[in-house]
Formats: sequence, C-alpha cells, structure tokens
Amino acid sequence: MAKPPRKKPARQAPAPVSTATVTIDKLNADGLGVTRQAGKEVVVFGAYPGETLEIAIEHEGQRRIIARPLKVATMSPDRRPSPCKKVILCRGCPLLQLKPTAQLDFKRQRVATALAAQPGLGGIKVPEVWAAPQDLGYRTSAKLVIGRIRRQPVIGLYRRGSHDIVDIGDCPLHHPLINRISQVVRDEIARQNLSIYDARRQQGLLRYLLVRVSPAQNKAMVTFVTRDKEYRQLTHLAKWLQRKVPEVVSIQQNVNPSSGNVIFGRETLKMLGHPDLVDQVGEVRLRLAPGSFLQVNHDQAARIYQLVRDWSQLGQTDTAVDIYCGIGGIALHLAKDAGQVIGIEVVEEAIRNARDNAAMNDLGNCSFFAGDAAEQLEELGERIPSGSVIVLNPPRTGCDQQVLDSVIALRPRVLIYVSCNPDTLARDLAHLKPAGYQVDRLQPVDMFPQTPHVETVVRLVPPRGSAR
Repeated sequence: MAKPPRKKPARQAPAPVSTATVTIDKLNADGLGVTRQAGKEVVVFGAYPGETLEIAIEHEGQRRIIARPLKVATMSPDRRPSPCKKVILCRGCPLLQLKPTAQLDFKRQRVATALAAQPGLGGIKVPEVWAAPQDLGYRTSAKLVIGRIRRQPVIGLYRRGSHDIVDIGDCPLHHPLINRISQVVRDEIARQNLSIYDARRQQGLLRYLLVRVSPAQNKAMVTFVTRDKEYRQLTHLAKWLQRKVPEVVSIQQNVNPSSGNVIFGRETLKMLGHPDLVDQVGEVRLRLAPGSFLQVNHDQAARIYQLVRDWSQLGQTDTAVDIYCGIGGIALHLAKDAGQVIGIEVVEEAIRNARDNAAMNDLGNCSFFAGDAAEQLEELGERIPSGSVIVLNPPRTGCDQQVLDSVIALRPRVLIYVSCNPDTLARDLAHLKPAGYQVDRLQPVDMFPQTPHVETVVRLVPPRGSAR
C-alpha cells in the first residue's frame, strides 16, 4: 500500500512584536528618547521630547526597555525629514531627524548639565555651540566592516548594540569620496568573488575597509584589513580601485589575525602609491599614516586649533606643552608663536608622524616625546618653566589624576583643556578647582553634527600672582 505523501511541516508564524504607546520626556546623553513606563526606563532611538509614538519593544530587562519607533502620533516641532533612508536600521546618528538648532541646544545643555553635576561648577556660563559649516558630508575618515548578507558582499557599520552589519551605501555624513570608494570595492569583491572574513568560523580574508580623505587635496588613502598576508587577490582589487577612483593615491594592507574586535593589527604593508597621505588642517600640513588619529571634521578641527592658539597668547620667549598631542595638530599651530613647543603622546607612531610634520612645516622649535603622560611630565619637568602654557587634549576617558597633579605642580599661567566628553571634562575641572585654576573662557564646538557628541574648549587660569 502506497504511503500518503508526507506533509511539509507548517511554518510557524513569527512571534508577535510587543508594542506600546509612550510619550518621550527627554533625550539622554546618547541622544536617545527616554521616558518611564511601569517603573522602567524606556529608551527609544529616533524619538524626541514631547512626541507620542507607538514603539516596538526589542528588549525588556529588569530596569530598562529598549525600543524602536513604529509610528509617530504627536510629532515634535523640531523633527525634520531624514536625509538617510537607513537611519533607524543603522542607528549611528540619533539626532539625524532633529533640526540643527535643536541639536545645538541639546549639546549646549549637555555641557551645562555635566558641569552642574560637579560641586562648584554649576555657575559656569555655557555659550552657544559653534555650528559646523557642513552638517552633512563632513566625515573625512571611515572604518567600515566587510561582510556578507545572503551571499552578497556588504560594506558598512555594525548596527548599534549588535554585530549585525548594515550596508550603508551613500552615507550622508561621509565625504562623497568615501562613498565612491566603498561602492567600487563592494562591486569588485562581488565580481571577483573575493574571500571575506567570517568571525564565527575565523576564516576568510577581508575584514575591514578603512578610508581617509584629504578634502584640501581631494585625495584618499585606503587600507584593507585582512586576516592573513595575501598578495594576489588583494593586488587585483587594489589596481581595480585605483583605475576606477584615481583620487586614491595610497593603498595599504594591514594584517590582523586576532579574533577580537580590535580593527588594526600590528603589521601594515604598502601595496600601491604613496606610503602616507598629506593633508592640511588650518595653517599646517599633516602627513598621515594609516593608523594616525585626526579629527574627522576638518573645518571644526581648524577652528579649535586656531581657538587654542588665540587663547594661549604665546610669545617668542614662551614654552607650550601639548599633552596627548597625537600627530601634532595643535602643537604645530602653537609653534608658530611660541619659543618652544613640547608634545607628549603615548602612541609611538603618532610621535613619528608629529616629528615628520614639524619638519614638513619648517617648525624647528618642536620636540615630541613618546610615553605615558605623567611619566614624561616628570622626566621633562626641568625643561618646562613655571608660567608655561599647557594644553590637555585627552581621549574620552579624560585625564589621569596623576597627570592633572603633575600639571598643577608645573603652575602654568594658562591651561587649555580640549574635551570630547562633557562628563570627564567636568570631573577633571572639579579636580583642578581646589588648586585655584578657574574657568576663564569656555566654548562648545559641534564637531559631529547628527550625533550627540560635542567638543568643548576651556581656558583656565590660576589665581593672580601665582604664576610668572
């Protein structure tokens, strides 16, 4: 007797999405809409104060609910149409649908709130934020992950809070040359069926695409980060890229065999073109290696460099010290006025770049030292006279307390702090206050439009008569 045909198992319906209706109270420090419901904090990407909207709950913990917007019922007057179709999918730019004036208000309040949270800093007046000349297309560097989705190559970013790759295409924040390069590389990877790294299996070749653009020259440097050294496949890709985008003047390979999330490996090999990229920010030319750090917004970086120079009020007999100097952007601007400039940076490659940049700009009054900032300040103490100008430009974590104590001991006549994190800025200003260093001037700068990040430049001075 013939068996009846086996029925295919019924496809299970997807689990229903849990939804809710909320009204947003405020934006948090990450630029995300926040409210409370049933005793829990509700965080919604792309939602703004005063809006009532239907949300889809993506994760619910004991104290916090993470959600995305489904439908906006009551819209904020500060909401605007998004210039990016993937804003909710990518989630890299939480303020993208907020009008520019509202973004600047948020950032000014962000700085004021951080200062007010520290004892003795609440009375500091925070002026209007300097708006960026370009709020789109300003990013001059990008670190993009290479992967596959349904067997097709994608180049983009990890979606916020996940390891899902979003193929960003024409990102409105990126310099147009970055978008051109990523499109050509994506197409050629597909055409040649090149090997792409699989993190789960720890197999494959291509991991990341790094692009750095010089807007002044309209030239670009490209670095392919790979799991292994490889010549044949990568050379074909590099030659095709230069043929399609002749503005690419340098192509490098960085080898990173590790299984972690660190992008750069230890070994970088020049493939085609120049070994570095020459750029210009403000009044100085800068030679950039693949791993060099430079602000991604050249216009605003130039304004900050000039502001630091103006506030320093240096003369030919003065000494300036740039702590966390990187490749020397601020130090070289100060060197145009000072008698001598000392730069300190823990990254040795950055110090090599800084020395090369000083030579390229014919600035022979600069000395750069690699090492821990606190240790270098102790070793260089005799070379730094009392009454010098000291600039602090730390990472987001702020300054180590030992560094601040070493700076106080040097008794600078002017101390300038360039911050990318209002919270650590406020913490460090509170540490300097008992030593008598008072905020003389403060200026927030919008370095990253469409994101919650804000730079702040602060000028501090000691009590009168305490420094020569």
